[in-house]
Amino acid sequence: MSTQIPLISEYFYHIYNRGNNGENLFIEERNYYYFFKLYTHYIYPIADTYAYCLMPNHFHLLVRIKPQLEQNTYHQAFSNLFSTYTKAINKKYQRTGSLFEKPFKRIHVDSDHYFIALIRYIHQNPQKHGFTNNFRTYPFSSYQTIYQQKKSI
Repeated sequence: MSTQIPLISEYFYHIYNRGNNGENLFIEERNYYYFFKLYTHYIYPIADTYAYCLMPNHFHLLVRIKPQLEQNTYHQAFSNLFSTYTKAINKKYQRTGSLFEKPFKRIHVDSDHYFIALIRYIHQNPQKHGFTNNFRTYPFSSYQTIYQQKKSI
């Protein structure tokens, strides 16, 4: 079993995960909005979001961890997001068990080159996987927000 890298204050991370056994995380459009609501509640206090894309069976985030919180606070916030969302989906769709693969994946973004490439990768991901013909119009990504310089999720 691999050891997960810790989430460290003021570092950038690529956070991503997918549905357990390839299962969809988002069944209906309203599921995306509920995830965003939970994301705002759990993640805004501990991280700034630079890019995101939610697709039916997986997601990608580019975040910067906010300073001066206890180390375990960061990991716990993401765990709370995923477990709260899972409980709601399980109840709504009469399912049981884990929805997300565990543990959630994270890669430290350690260069400007990687940062820029990651933004491109995150936004192009729904087209790469066939969820849309044009990533620029995909509704559950930060592409339009960044392009139009609006506030993100």
